[in-house]
Order: sequence, then structure tokens, then C-alpha cells
Amino acid sequence: MRRDIFQAIADPTRRAIIVLIALQPMTPNAIAQHFDSTRQAVSKHLRILTECDLITQEQKGREIYYSLEVEKMKEIDHWMEQFRKIWESRFSQLDHLLDTIKKQKK
Repeated sequence: MRRDIFQAIADPTRRAIIVLIALQPMTPNAIAQHFDSTRQAVSKHLRILTECDLITQEQKGREIYYSLEVEKMKEIDHWMEQFRKIWESRFSQLDHLLDTIKKQKK
């Protein structure tokens, strides 16, 4: 079953895992050490992130390393860009209003 990437990032633990492996590939045990949950719970989060293609796994010897799929993260960034433009416009309007109020007080 393919999951939506927004389902994956909706969970704070999965977002934290993304941040961890963005820096370097990590094994499930290394990832689990950063959380107060079971290794099985972390594995479930890793499975969801993998199903969404946000992370990939690579076998190195007997270990599996998970790493971030940066290209997939661009989908999230692309979707958020529309909101970034809206907020930038609103902040610009607010700056203009504040400048107007400042000039009126002088």
C-alpha cells in the first residue's frame, strides 16, 4: 500500500527521524536510540517512511542503513511554496502598514 507523503510527515516521530537521517544514513538501532519508544515502534515509522519513498534502505553487510530521499522532499517543498508566497505577501502588507503607522505618529 502506497501512502501519501503528508501522512508520513504528520507524525512528529517520523519528522524527527527525517531530520536524523538527513544528516547521515543510520541503522534502525541507531535511530531508535534517539527515542523513548521500542525498536518495533521505530521500525513501523521507518516502514511508513519507506512506503512513501521519503527514505531508502541500503544493505551494507548485515546492517540496513536508511537515508533520506531528497528528491521526494521536494514534493513537500513544492506544495508548501504556494503558502510561502501567501505569507510573504501578507508580511509585506504588514510591513507597509507598520511603516504607514510610524509615519503618522511623527
